[in-house]
Amino acid sequence: MKTSIAIIFTLVSFFTFSQFNYDTGSKELDADLGFITVEAERDLGGFKADLVSDYNISLKKLDYMFSIGMKAGEVYLTLEISNIGGKPIDDVLACYKSNKDKGWGYIAKEMGIKPGSPEFHALKGKAKNKKDKAKSSKGSSGKPTKGTSHSKGKKK
Repeated sequence: MKTSIAIIFTLVSFFTFSQFNYDTGSKELDADLGFITVEAERDLGGFKADLVSDYNISLKKLDYMFSIGMKAGEVYLTLEISNIGGKPIDDVLACYKSNKDKGWGYIAKEMGIKPGSPEFHALKGKAKNKKDKAKSSKGSSGKPTKGTSHSKGKKK
């Protein structure tokens, strides 16, 4: 029974995450970004709070990024490309607006992160770590496990 459930979950996950095409040049990175997007949609406020904290970005800037149609994985990728590539977020956003039809692999390359480079491997590794962190903070129900709430409010 557990094996059947695991197989079903794997198939559902594959189809859910493969619906997002980031065109990074890495199927693994695309899948990780899809997972990040799905998880962020479950708790968008918590996702945004984490990004504000992790990247020292304003909520207003994040809201703008979502308002122009970016998915959570794209917002995350924008911040990572900015961070790893040493480029201002606004430069990455301008490149995205001009080249989103060419895919994130092209955008990363334009921002100085070449395929196969240490920076590209760092980008992949950080996305995988973010996905794994989200997975480990969830119980089998898909809800945060005890003690892993994304709330930034007072602890009881």
